[in-house]
Amino acid sequence: MRLAFMGSPDFAVPALRALHAAGHEIAAVYCQRPKPAGRGYALRRCPVHIEAERLGLPVRTPARLRGDAAEEAAFAALGLDAAVVAAYGLILPQAMLDSPRRGCLNVHASLLPRWRGAAPIQAAVLAGDPETGVTIMRMDAGLDTGPMLMRRSVPITATTTAAMLHDVLARIGACLVLHVLTEVPAPVPQPDSGVTYAPKLSRAAGQIDWTRAAPAIERQVRAFDPWPGSFSTLRGVVLKVLAVELADGSGPPGVVVDDRLTVACGTGALRLTRVQLAGRPAMAADAFLRGHSLPPGRVVGD
Repeated sequence: MRLAFMGSPDFAVPALRALHAAGHEIAAVYCQRPKPAGRGYALRRCPVHIEAERLGLPVRTPARLRGDAAEEAAFAALGLDAAVVAAYGLILPQAMLDSPRRGCLNVHASLLPRWRGAAPIQAAVLAGDPETGVTIMRMDAGLDTGPMLMRRSVPITATTTAAMLHDVLARIGACLVLHVLTEVPAPVPQPDSGVTYAPKLSRAAGQIDWTRAAPAIERQVRAFDPWPGSFSTLRGVVLKVLAVELADGSGPPGVVVDDRLTVACGTGALRLTRVQLAGRPAMAADAFLRGHSLPPGRVVGD
């Protein structure tokens, strides 16, 4: 089948590999443009760009698609059977949605219609959902509103992090999109009820508010692993909170309540089990405490 692949981050790479390995003809790979990164601000290609070049596939990196007649014409000229879209990052105009014979198929990391939007994996963990999954849908003009073609669920446990889910769902998405292209399942409209949205996350979202309940903060730490991360401050220095567990204890929010790095929350308490000071290596709490005095009464988030 003649395809275009449209994706940018690590999540999309397994699907690109699977389509290529299955023998589909990938006429073009679309991804985000290289961006300045690092201390030298050298241009850095996104993961899909790197993988496409490794596979010897042609890459296109338009700055935008909407309102660009030349890009629309170039896409139409590819003569596609379908386009597979996975976390691409640009909005496709209607002309491009309509161009492939079987439309544009989106690999979305949630059980639609729950968690439409930019950060569905983090949103599911943050909300305490018992499960999430992948939905393959045929795209329309709305935000993740198109009819569903296939989906598969996975459980979210008390120890599941967004990083764990990301890798599992990326593999599932790659498998499902191959099945959709082969089996041509009938589209099923999304229900009108149960719709939720997962907005794009910013780094600032990771700052811990110790006045919240301990279970909510614990889910935040798992949901924001690895990005945007969860953090507080200690003596004015950023303290990354990498792992926590629910613990006994009470006190004013943000106050250390014992000698095991247990911090009081708005309700309940959390034991910080893995942390990292800015510019230092990550370490377990006991190792951290050997080098930093944090007696009961010390405030985290000062």
